[in-house]
Amino acid sequence: MKVSCFKVMKNWVPLVILIFVGTSAMSQQKEKPNILLILVDDLKPNLGVYGDEHAISPNIDGLANSGMRFDQAYCNQAVCVSSRYNLILGARSTSTGLYDFGKEFRDVIPDAVTMPQYFRSAGYHAESMGKVFHIGHGNTNDAASWSIPHWKEKVIEYVDPESTNGQLTREEAYFENTPMYIEGTPPNHELPRGAAWESPDVTDEAYADGRVARHAIDRLRDLSKEPDQPFFMAVGFARPHLPFSVPQKYWDMYDPESLPLAEFEEGPEGAPEFAVKRGGEINQFFPIPNHQHVYEKDLQRKLVHGYYASLTYMDAQVGKVLRELERLDLDENTIVVLWGDHGWHLGDHAIWTKHTNYEQANRIPIIFRAPGVTASGSSTKQFAETVDIFPTLASLAGLDRPKGPQPIDGIDLSPTLNNGQTIIKDHAYHAFNRGGYLGEAIRTDRYRMVRWTHTKDKGKEVIYELYDYQEDDQETKNIAAENPEVIKALVAKLNQYPKAKRLP
Repeated sequence: MKVSCFKVMKNWVPLVILIFVGTSAMSQQKEKPNILLILVDDLKPNLGVYGDEHAISPNIDGLANSGMRFDQAYCNQAVCVSSRYNLILGARSTSTGLYDFGKEFRDVIPDAVTMPQYFRSAGYHAESMGKVFHIGHGNTNDAASWSIPHWKEKVIEYVDPESTNGQLTREEAYFENTPMYIEGTPPNHELPRGAAWESPDVTDEAYADGRVARHAIDRLRDLSKEPDQPFFMAVGFARPHLPFSVPQKYWDMYDPESLPLAEFEEGPEGAPEFAVKRGGEINQFFPIPNHQHVYEKDLQRKLVHGYYASLTYMDAQVGKVLRELERLDLDENTIVVLWGDHGWHLGDHAIWTKHTNYEQANRIPIIFRAPGVTASGSSTKQFAETVDIFPTLASLAGLDRPKGPQPIDGIDLSPTLNNGQTIIKDHAYHAFNRGGYLGEAIRTDRYRMVRWTHTKDKGKEVIYELYDYQEDDQETKNIAAENPEVIKALVAKLNQYPKAKRLP
């Protein structure tokens, strides 16, 4: 009879520390822990377990209640392609120069060692399905990362013919890397817009996330037949990314009149104009008005309703995968991590989607369940960044800290996983580029400071933003000018990091 190493360790806390905090003990064991990495697109911590009283998210809540929830977790850049590079390379955009779409990471770092590659080198079978690397907008998958070909699915998807009028829409073209990327073909804005939402009466598998969950279940069943072969499985879900295309039953779970709308719909007083996003991705869908940043309340309510319905649909798919993991008796020897690639503005500052340096775009859920290590239902105030996941998973598997050639910027969070009161660092670091400036941010318990440096003209003045979340959690006013000593202290933290690579 096979006995899981996690099962053995449950009654031996000192042994847990020896095996998981040490650098190589676990790698010498015959049975290595499996890894299930769940990636969710545009998922902010609007989840029941994070205190959102409106969200219906029982499966992710259950995962958190059996593991550890990071309450102060942040992405390193609030854009899909870069955030996923941050995760899979363990390197910040400011270290690699990979800030935007259309540049493959191997064009910049040809011999980079990705997270799945690292685990493959340690004897793991590695595979992925759904949205893992960002495929679209001129970017493709990285075949060298996986043991078998990636199982691709759609991000932009419609079932109702009225949502597209039978034509290729702008966002579909972007995500499918259509010939529009060939010189001389029509630019995005000349293609028709697709619907921002739809709600047909269909099954879960009518949409990509349902099919991804089905494929993950099938693959878990196959992998369970090879108990001596550890696996690294990355499962990527698309919702709640736009369009909010999910079955009607998930919309019906919510009373739209009870859902909260943004209270503050202006840019922060005193903030540089370029720091506040207007339009962009949201304008690629109808019936969004192109030249209006504060939407009518009915439209706002529909978008908020669509986000929550999409979140609950995705949560249901996560639940299917986790239940199958348990049914196959794999859960006792599988580390599960759930990660949102970045947050999402739901109308605050009259911003919709991401692409800013503000709280709603950058705060994310990170949940770890490492049997025998994380206490059930635990949480921590330890700051966590996307780049921390790679070195932490290596440590939990008993492997040495990963090495590049890309810089590995993250820290090992396993001491905090053993004890949520253990605080390793007191802030998070993230960045975003807007308006010709690179904004580098430090987020502490109380403050966020953003330093904006022009990427081309060194003679331009450096601009600062500062927000006090103890006094102003909606970021209504930039208080940098009134608080030079706070700026000085946070700049000192920022200056501890390597100089950010400039935009090309």
